[in-house]
Amino acid sequence: MQAIGLTTYGPPEVLQPVELPEQHATAGQVRIRVRAAGVNPADVMLRDGSLADWYKDLKPPFIPGMDVSGVVDEIGPDVPDDYQLRPGDDVVAVVDNHGRHGGYSPYVVLPAASVTAAPAGADYPHAASFLMNALTARCALDALALPPAATLLVTGAAGAVGGYTVQLAATAGLNVIAVASHNDEATVRAFGAQQFIARGTDTAARIRKLVPCGADGLVDAAMLHEHITPAVRDGGQIAVLRFWDGDPGRDITVHPVNVRDRVTDHAAIRHLREQVEAGVLSPRVAETFPAGQAAKAHQRLQQGGVRGRLILQFPA
Repeated sequence: MQAIGLTTYGPPEVLQPVELPEQHATAGQVRIRVRAAGVNPADVMLRDGSLADWYKDLKPPFIPGMDVSGVVDEIGPDVPDDYQLRPGDDVVAVVDNHGRHGGYSPYVVLPAASVTAAPAGADYPHAASFLMNALTARCALDALALPPAATLLVTGAAGAVGGYTVQLAATAGLNVIAVASHNDEATVRAFGAQQFIARGTDTAARIRKLVPCGADGLVDAAMLHEHITPAVRDGGQIAVLRFWDGDPGRDITVHPVNVRDRVTDHAAIRHLREQVEAGVLSPRVAETFPAGQAAKAHQRLQQGGVRGRLILQFPA
């Protein structure tokens, strides 16, 4: 089968069609005919070599892609009945991509625990736009475990992970302070943020004017790191989404968050889909591209300012 991958690290143009052997579902697995795949920053990190150490013992081609939607094509034995997966079902899934295993493929074989029904009424692009980022937000909030009415600061609040963090946190009764571009204030307030701070050089100081003691917790989706940690109270908590070895001091606890730790948490994955159906979470598609134009989609992502997810579409 012909997937989209890379044989060498580099700019978007390294993404090219590659041939892969066909795989089939075995025990506890399902095979999905992919109809749409989300383009995430993690895909860029694979493509540009940021994850080279993790891939050093593997031979290319490497296939990006952690978000897919499509149709159940095969079901292996020993898939729990309560997963309610049947051939022909529309589904969404999160892919723990590594090596030649990734979502930029016409077919992908996954643990059944990583798969759930597509949200009712969602087309394939919207179904592929939310799960990995919403699960990342869920991981961050679970790591912080803040009680209702606690103050949560979210950077990058108009982006995919940040936006879902705001929506989930507001639903849980947290007092959310959102940091984003001044153009995004209406968007993040619609997500449920009670307070808004336009990003800038004095962001932390302006947050301290709102909450003089500092925020109880921070989800740093924008990776501002030491520039934003002064806004967190002594003894507070920070959830970081990528590599950061900084020490904020003041008895602040730092929680590294890796969504790959939860890719087989079927209960969480199913609940996120239910929250989409309930209107708690809002899938957002910025633009769609044919799968063969993956390089163009990566170019667009690198330009910045994308609100919503870029999606690759595969033929039926």
